[in-house]
Amino acid sequence: MSRKGKRVLVKFSGEALAGENGFGIENSILKYIASEIKSLRNEGVEVGIVIGGGNIIRGVSAARDGLIKRTSGDHMGMLATVINSIAMQEALESAGLDVRVQSAIQMEAFCETYIMRRAHRHLEKGRIVIFACGTGNPYFTTDTAATLRAVEIDADVIIKATKVDGIYDKDPKKFEDAIMLNELSYERALHDNIKVMDDTAIALAKDNALPIIVCNMFKEGNLLKIIQGDMSLCSIVKN
Repeated sequence: MSRKGKRVLVKFSGEALAGENGFGIENSILKYIASEIKSLRNEGVEVGIVIGGGNIIRGVSAARDGLIKRTSGDHMGMLATVINSIAMQEALESAGLDVRVQSAIQMEAFCETYIMRRAHRHLEKGRIVIFACGTGNPYFTTDTAATLRAVEIDADVIIKATKVDGIYDKDPKKFEDAIMLNELSYERALHDNIKVMDDTAIALAKDNALPIIVCNMFKEGNLLKIIQGDMSLCSIVKN
């Protein structure tokens, strides 16, 4: 990391917030994530966050049978990310952190509108910035939004915090012989269709030489270990 991990963007899936329920928001998980993020701030790391909305609704799924148009489904998904972002803001503030939510779509009653320079200023002041509403456009995933925001805020790395230890050559839940890949190139991820993130997100990271780290968010202290240089429990995509 060029600045020793001084600034990172962490991407969480919405589903992760639901815990065993599979739907909604589990307060114990919010509290756990807040503790993990606080450990980064205690080390002086500047943190941006993007959270998906799949624990509430996914645009693609909502539009599957044709009743709801894909554009409307994606708009619903964007609103779900706002709900998750506000919940995460509350958890982080309860942990004693200073937080701002910035939305790609204007909704001043709930949060700030995203302005890149303002986001930079918040981060420089030690505030956590949560980026909501994806890119503000349908047909783009929160993976792509996370990569875009990471590039815009000059993050050293994007960390995709998941339920698995890293990147595998195939689905480890379906194949017992799945092999974890500790390091791979953007080209291989794209060519072999290895689902690190969606192709648009990977291509954007590649164009901007932004490393993508995939780790298990439920291994306590994992985020901090990565920032401190311990890459044994994660995978990285880079040039």
